Amino acid sequence: MGASYHQFCPVAKAMELLDERWTMLIIRELDCGSEGFNDLRRGVPQMSPTLLSKRLQQLTRAGIVERRADGTDVRYVLTEAGRELWPIVEAVGTWGIRWIGELGDEDLDPKLLLWDMHRNINHGAVPDGNAVVHFRFPDVEPRGSHWWLVITPDDAYVCDTDPGQPATATVTTNLRTMTGIWRGDLSWTDALRGDALAIEAPSSVRRAVPTWFALSGFAGVERPG
Repeated sequence: MGASYHQFCPVAKAMELLDERWTMLIIRELDCGSEGFNDLRRGVPQMSPTLLSKRLQQLTRAGIVERRADGTDVRYVLTEAGRELWPIVEAVGTWGIRWIGELGDEDLDPKLLLWDMHRNINHGAVPDGNAVVHFRFPDVEPRGSHWWLVITPDDAYVCDTDPGQPATATVTTNLRTMTGIWRGDLSWTDALRGDALAIEAPSSVRRAVPTWFALSGFAGVERPG
């Protein structure tokens, strides 16, 4: 745990654990279904593996996370105490999207965006359950400008190299626009109408692509003003 506030207040005691850098984001990732160490790393790509391991150990000792090992397969899952933190994470996210609206260029990350999006596929809307969506971000430096989501009937995979399958659709837009759509700041319709985004695909597929993606759980939060 972090440094003690030396207060009996339960808020102070809780924050001794929770206000350490990255801790709440790890809990967010666990709540979103990531269990393996590598999956957790994808959700916090700027965090070093060493620090992630340290935080998981701290959360395990605190009774927030349970480490489950089956041979070489190691998973991390929230305990009852950890699951009780979700309303707090949700409340912080709701407050953040309502009142902290400014995103700097350094806040935009195509890898993290596609990782978030792949967990929110509306599989029932994808024809035959299979599709490959190629995302092109011309404003991103070349090695990070092309991404693919490979969608199967019950899963989805993020690829930063061509998966070798024909693209069902190609979405071309800048990273800020796609992030805004994901966050609910901008609709697919408005982005398409304003030429901020283009979808290359047969007309029936082009119309359907936006329905394949559910948005962030915070996209529906009402903004002030």
